[in-house]
Amino acid sequence: MPNDEIGSTEGMTNDEIRIHESMTNDEGTNDETKDQPERQEYDLEIRTAKFGASIIRFAKRIPVNQVTHSLIDQLVRSGTSVGANYVEANNAESRKDFHHKIGICRKEARETMHWLRMVAVAETGLQDKAQSLCQEARELNLIFSAIRRKKDD
Repeated sequence: MPNDEIGSTEGMTNDEIRIHESMTNDEGTNDETKDQPERQEYDLEIRTAKFGASIIRFAKRIPVNQVTHSLIDQLVRSGTSVGANYVEANNAESRKDFHHKIGICRKEARETMHWLRMVAVAETGLQDKAQSLCQEARELNLIFSAIRRKKDD
């Protein structure tokens, strides 16, 4: 993609434009607030995208060594797949497919919590930030659990 098109929103849906704008507009934010998922976001696709972006920014702050190398990889994979699987669930071909993909979202959120705990053990200086992200993963897990229960009714 040519450089002049990187900031372009041409051809994006309204949701994609909102995600793009929220991730590229850093005015009025510092590194701490940029890394924190917004709690009042009700559009779950945007919320999970912001969560994934927060995980990526957090992972970049983790010093790379023998122990953390694989933790970073696992954390980024699980943390970003929450949103990817939610997008897949929204495009499910059947109720059963939707139910299955929401279950994957739930499992990935729980897995992300695990990797955040491991990073906090490996890099004690990152415990507070890991705890904050773990709380968001916990909330997402609860949301996906509620969605699955509602679909079971």
